[in-house]
Amino acid sequence: MKILDFIFPPICPICNESVFSHGEMCADCWAKFNWISNPKCSKCGYPFPANLDLGKNPLCPICASGASELDFLRSACVYDEVSRDIMLPFKHASKLQYKNIMARAMISVLSQFPQNADLIIPVPLAHQRLWKRGYNQAAVLALPLSKYLNVKTDFDSVTRKYRPDMGHKNARQRAENIRGVFSVIKPDKIRGKNILLVDDVMTTGATFSELYKVLKKAGAKNVYGITFCRVVRAI
Repeated sequence: MKILDFIFPPICPICNESVFSHGEMCADCWAKFNWISNPKCSKCGYPFPANLDLGKNPLCPICASGASELDFLRSACVYDEVSRDIMLPFKHASKLQYKNIMARAMISVLSQFPQNADLIIPVPLAHQRLWKRGYNQAAVLALPLSKYLNVKTDFDSVTRKYRPDMGHKNARQRAENIRGVFSVIKPDKIRGKNILLVDDVMTTGATFSELYKVLKKAGAKNVYGITFCRVVRAI
């Protein structure tokens, strides 16, 4: 390994500065991200303004109303111009060198979950989109989490129908576009399990919400979610 490091010195995938090990960020790049910390919603992790004291287990208005997408959700950082510049190339342009940054950030928030997952499911892609892209970015992120937790990743219990891309759609349009696209084809693997869904970004929550419905109908005990980043809008 030392010989390989000498030939191919580890560098920050973002700025190409020298780092200690392959796949990690330098301190300057790490500091540019808007990492989600307290105070935040105790259920979905929605970040609150830093100067608010909301008590031990605050809830955002959506979770307080009982309308949250999942039983528990965490994202490592806010979706902004910094996280976008690695998330979008990773997702659409095969820039898989960013996977270690994203997975490590996601692993850092796993300790906040109320209990361990029994099964990890990366958000599925439709076969047409998987064939075109060549990989499922959620699956790429799920594998390091699976290894860290020593929990199996399931790639075939849930399938997804093809629908047009949801980019630039509002929340209502996204909910309509995603409705009915997921099917549980192996319910015996889902029943009674705590499921951890993995994705790269949460935009409106429509995808997680639809998956939650079909997994709960198939008998899942709890359905959690984790993403690298999330869009934060006023609620």
